[in-house]
Amino acid sequence: MNEPAAGCEFVAEAPADLASAEFSSLYAENSRAIYYLALRFLGDPQKAEDATHDVFLKAFRKLDQFRGEASLRTWLYRIAINHCQNLRQAWHDRHMFSNADDAVWENAAAGTDSPLRVLEIKELGQRIQKTLDGLSDEYRLLLLLVADEELSYEQVGALVGQSPDAVRGKLHRARKTFAALFVKTA
Repeated sequence: MNEPAAGCEFVAEAPADLASAEFSSLYAENSRAIYYLALRFLGDPQKAEDATHDVFLKAFRKLDQFRGEASLRTWLYRIAINHCQNLRQAWHDRHMFSNADDAVWENAAAGTDSPLRVLEIKELGQRIQKTLDGLSDEYRLLLLLVADEELSYEQVGALVGQSPDAVRGKLHRARKTFAALFVKTA
């Protein structure tokens, strides 16, 4: 049996059931992060859930094509980013409106929070999502990967095909743009 590539827990010659068990572990470890990335990118919980399942289905089907040049997590993020960008560019997404955005923030507060606090959290979440929706795709993606997913500049650079210094500069501009837009949503 061959040694797996660095950052790759899968062995190409492994029996299908072994790969399935390991893939289940990969899903358990990464599905929540992929879901939240998709949710912030798409703004709709149902679409984010569907996108998460699609991402893992694509990854499972293409597992034999994983080269091990990056970690499995980075590979999953790249699949998720591409999939979400494709969904956002689809014709029906440009022409359909969803009131599902409110559902994102319905369950955000803890059960012990006061009704006023729940309302504040919901309104803040809506302002953040509205501001993210007003950003360019590139700025939104950079902010989501660094702020929400806590990836390093090097990891983000690998995902978007840019140097860490370019990511750092663009992220600075993205943060400034976000702050300016956020003030306008008040």
